Amino acid sequence: MKRFFLFFVLLPLVVSMVSCRGNVGKKALLPNISGKAGEIIVVINKGDWEGGVGSELRNLLTSDCPYLPQREPLYTLVNIAPAAFTNIFQIHRNIVFVDIDKTVVKPGVVYKTDMWAKPQCVIAVNAPDSDTAVQLIKDNSERIVNTLEQAERDRVIANTKKFEELSLRPVVNAMAGGSPYFPIGYSIKMQTDDFIWISYETTYTNQGIFIYKYPASGKDDFTEENIIARRNEFLKENVPGMFENTYMTTSNAVPPLVEYIKYNGREFAQMRGYWEVYNDYMGGPFVSHSFYSKDGKEIIVLEAFVYAPRYDKRGYLRQVESIIYSFEWKENQRK
Repeated sequence: MKRFFLFFVLLPLVVSMVSCRGNVGKKALLPNISGKAGEIIVVINKGDWEGGVGSELRNLLTSDCPYLPQREPLYTLVNIAPAAFTNIFQIHRNIVFVDIDKTVVKPGVVYKTDMWAKPQCVIAVNAPDSDTAVQLIKDNSERIVNTLEQAERDRVIANTKKFEELSLRPVVNAMAGGSPYFPIGYSIKMQTDDFIWISYETTYTNQGIFIYKYPASGKDDFTEENIIARRNEFLKENVPGMFENTYMTTSNAVPPLVEYIKYNGREFAQMRGYWEVYNDYMGGPFVSHSFYSKDGKEIIVLEAFVYAPRYDKRGYLRQVESIIYSFEWKENQRK
């Protein structure tokens, strides 16, 4: 199944800067970003925020985050009026400007990085009227969300590489021919010839990653049915529950979603779904990447999952999902 974001700067001036200026000085001199992960500053007039434009933005950016057990929005929005957009807010991690002015002669959506801070994502919607702004948001919805998602992911990956647990990458390289980058705090929980379980656990949370491989058949390797069947085989054998005859498996409550992704020079089948423990009541979200080995003889699977029954899971899942997105073949990795 395929299914394929100076002091007291007024908004017109800001959008002109976003639309026309190049790099803002030397990035080395920029301050670090502020704000929480998953948070967006939306700079827009009150009337537009309360009208159709604001509604369209909220529908896009606060829609339900997919495949979480409880409803959580994709992003947390903070509305700021243009006159209130001071230097305090300029260094926020994610900023969306909406400039609706009849003098706008080139409607469109502009994407910028590191304007006032780093690593910063800035998106400007420029339109002569509200109807045009709404249509621009609709027409560019996928790229807006993907840009924000990639910015959040890149920050996690950069921090992971900066604070890497150096002992893990060689182990995964030896088994899979490549590896994600793992941050300090992650450790090996189980290891066999074809399965590695790496996790970061606290009293009430568990962020885990499975890496496993199996022979490629050359036919139907990346169908939903085959991915699930192979997943269930490995988890039954390697991920026991707390009690006898309990083990992790794929939940059938909601069918998983498979998408076919091209990212950073690789192609893989991405599956989102829910895991559960057979004969027990534990469960949570997972996302997996399945792809061919370098020689095409094996299927490599990277899977990220979260168990956090007391907490919202959006942030935890983004963190661990970003780790599997950091995968690189051994020859491409930094030394």
